[in-house]
Amino acid sequence: MNKKILLITTGGTIASKQTENGLSPGTNCQELLEYIPGVAAICQVDAVQILSIDSTNIQPEYWLLMAKTIRENYDQYDGFVLSHGTDTMAYTAAALSYLIQDADKPIILTGAQKPISDPITDAAKNLLDSFRFACEEGVRGVYLVFSGLAIVGTRAKKTKSKSYGAFESINFPSAAFIDDRRIVRYVRPEEQKGPVRFYDAINPRVFLLKLIPGMEPDILDYIGDHYDAVVIESYGVGGLPFADQRNFLSKLETLTQKGRIVVVATQVVSEGSDMSIYEVGFKALNQYNVLQAYDMTVEAAVTKLMWILAKTKDYAQVKELLYTRINDDLLL
Repeated sequence: MNKKILLITTGGTIASKQTENGLSPGTNCQELLEYIPGVAAICQVDAVQILSIDSTNIQPEYWLLMAKTIRENYDQYDGFVLSHGTDTMAYTAAALSYLIQDADKPIILTGAQKPISDPITDAAKNLLDSFRFACEEGVRGVYLVFSGLAIVGTRAKKTKSKSYGAFESINFPSAAFIDDRRIVRYVRPEEQKGPVRFYDAINPRVFLLKLIPGMEPDILDYIGDHYDAVVIESYGVGGLPFADQRNFLSKLETLTQKGRIVVVATQVVSEGSDMSIYEVGFKALNQYNVLQAYDMTVEAAVTKLMWILAKTKDYAQVKELLYTRINDDLLL
């Protein structure tokens, strides 16, 4: 008997149409299904549209809406496919990995680089691949499926702005390869720690700061006054400048005294951070309550902090939760 899958649509390029102001979402959930009649041979599908936005307009509150929709329908379906714009899909995949933990059913995000209504498009393949992967035995948890790859939800990053192969798995193997005839799985899901858990709170007061030479440390004063945490994208394996007149270390003490959480990540896409190697990282790590992202993607680090800070702002508890592995987000 075919599995029953719920398609949840949110807009994005996959559902966009040309307007006088450029591409904008205009294809509804039922119309999307009409473009992939072959899905009937894969599974039974119901569809619901909860948003119709360009994913540039995504907000953390919408992640809660997505999680709520899945929660309300969880017992009625064998899995879920969520169509989404590509620009922020990696953030959404990571966020849902924290808002829905230990799922025993697949939650698959997908989208397209071209609208499904275009004569030449990647949309139909990505949707059909997503339904096929959602029906594969043993698949559970959050994944992003795109251009023949299934990527663990916390490990996806958009690395190409126009090409079909837009997403890569960062610091972790792709979970599966998908083509018309087969699904080859490389990574099994994490062992479940218990029944599925849904969370209904998130704290969006997380700032992402990308360091550049010449940046004034005073920016941290503003961040400390308006945000609960900052993720600093530093250079190389992670470090903060302290030489000459632009001393970021002097500002860290003020931030941490205010109870703000500081996490240092790296601007380098692959291999992650290790602040213990160089003095510029070692000083920050050992003199102040600074955490580091290690091999987490920036998208995972940001959304994980948002989930954590909705639960606690205590440094010790934040540290413990940040360094707890969830949906393969961290290899410690």
